[in-house]
Amino acid sequence: MTDGPADGRESRNRRIADRLRQAAELLEAQGANPFRVKAYRDAAATVETLDRDVGEILEEQGLEGLERLPRIGRSLAAAIEEMVRTGRWAQLERLKGAVDPVALFASVPGLGPELARRIHDTLGIDTLEELELAAHDGRLLEVRGIGPERAAMLRAVLAETLARTRRRGPRQRPREEPDVATLLDVDAEYRSKAEAGRLPRIAPRRFNPTGEAWLPVLHTQRGPWHFTALYSNTALAHQLGTVRDWVVIYFHRDGEAEEGQRTVVTETRGPLAGRRVVRGREGECRAHYGL
Repeated sequence: MTDGPADGRESRNRRIADRLRQAAELLEAQGANPFRVKAYRDAAATVETLDRDVGEILEEQGLEGLERLPRIGRSLAAAIEEMVRTGRWAQLERLKGAVDPVALFASVPGLGPELARRIHDTLGIDTLEELELAAHDGRLLEVRGIGPERAAMLRAVLAETLARTRRRGPRQRPREEPDVATLLDVDAEYRSKAEAGRLPRIAPRRFNPTGEAWLPVLHTQRGPWHFTALYSNTALAHQLGTVRDWVVIYFHRDGEAEEGQRTVVTETRGPLAGRRVVRGREGECRAHYGL
């Protein structure tokens, strides 16, 4: 017997509400701002008590329709949209330490689990944005089983998927980011507290066969900006032995749906050697250090 329309509506709304509550519990355990924790719980209550499927609202009214719901701001509306569109929620996976790029790639139409694993092992990439870039710059053709036709198909699929999720063109960074001084300050706070053992730790699923809770996580705020910082648990960081040096910082601003991401590293070459640098913003870092 199949679910009726009401059952389907209640099922999806309930699943999304459960994920919002999980995020609230994890944020609370990891020392996040209590107001942020409450916002997730309030959003869960709203979704759970709706008399309509959130997916129907999204299809008929777009993201703005979700934003008009009680206690649902723009960033939470974007999270709900991601869950409706993809069945996943990257932020929750990150909070749980459950980010798995192979599963992420396998969710892309045209890629199965075996090909997804081959892409990850061959190219050492971890995100859809990196996969899209590899599809454009020719690296994807290095992977056995991917020819020009499949690469072209993946470019089209990824462009549509990422544009729909980000609401902007491919590979563009958010309209505004925190300045490098703020990012470096968050990096310094994270590394200081991590080394002192003052941060909660999560057990990442990747590169962690014993299931040890070793990865410190920081939630902090600077003015309107909210930050989550973690050591980089990527294949490349493990390969280069820089897991305890590279710090990945996620950020978003009050009332905004889009989340940005930057990695801070210790530079090994050039005039910035020995200094902490925000990758992709080296020019601003030189100015910050007066070089």
